[in-house]
Amino acid sequence: MATDAVLKAHILSTAIPYLQEYRGKVVVVKYGGNAMIDEDLINNVIDDVCLMNLVGIKVVLVHGGGPEISHALKRAHIESKFINGLRYTDADTIDIVQEVLAGKVNKNLVKRIQAKANKAVGLSGIDNMLLEAKPVSEELGYVGEITAVHSELVEALLDKGYIPVVASVGMDTNGNSYNINADTAAAAIAAELGAENLLVVSDIPGLLKDKDDEASLISEVTIRDVDKLEEAGVIAGGMIPKVECIVNALKGGVKKAVIIDGRLPHSILIEIFSDEGFGTLFKRA
Repeated sequence: MATDAVLKAHILSTAIPYLQEYRGKVVVVKYGGNAMIDEDLINNVIDDVCLMNLVGIKVVLVHGGGPEISHALKRAHIESKFINGLRYTDADTIDIVQEVLAGKVNKNLVKRIQAKANKAVGLSGIDNMLLEAKPVSEELGYVGEITAVHSELVEALLDKGYIPVVASVGMDTNGNSYNINADTAAAAIAAELGAENLLVVSDIPGLLKDKDDEASLISEVTIRDVDKLEEAGVIAGGMIPKVECIVNALKGGVKKAVIIDGRLPHSILIEIFSDEGFGTLFKRA
């Protein structure tokens, strides 16, 4: 028992420099993919987010919900269609997207956070027009491209100690709703808030040299490396828009961004409170 106590004390003491670095700073956590399905992993993410908030870090949780949307569309007998990795969203689909993301998924995350004695408020990009958007293309229907981020409400909540939980749905000035890629939403919000760190929690280890070999993880990437990695085919497929969002966030003022594996217990805490992060760190230079 004494040995366990000493070990716990040592872990806490080694976290002090990181607590000092991040206290009062904004960290945006993007949460999505299959990491949102496993009950244990959901609890790990919520525990990590809550702990960061309790030690004085201003945390914004931005989420998607692709699997839940696909299930809801299937129940409604609507076929899921994807074009270049983006979900085709017609009028019926956007209604379900809004209902699932801003409703069921968002409120379930808020409930979990509040059950841990933390304060949380569920939002979508529609609230106070947080994510102002326009259509990406006519071909994709109600898939949105962010044109502006109105972050006043999020900033007010952070200053009061709340965790804003943001569903990736946006709107235009005509009142149309849009399905926004959650990586894009998180990156835009992080840039607007001048976040210290953008954590992209997914169901992959990070950027891999060989997509079929998790041991080929690339631990660090700078903006200037991205074009070369794309040309080499290392950044390909669905990783292209994810990395583009990260690059935009860094260019927009975010200090650093990391893709981490949400399948691993407490990956967020390991990334924030140690030098032993095991994802891919993206830096400006």
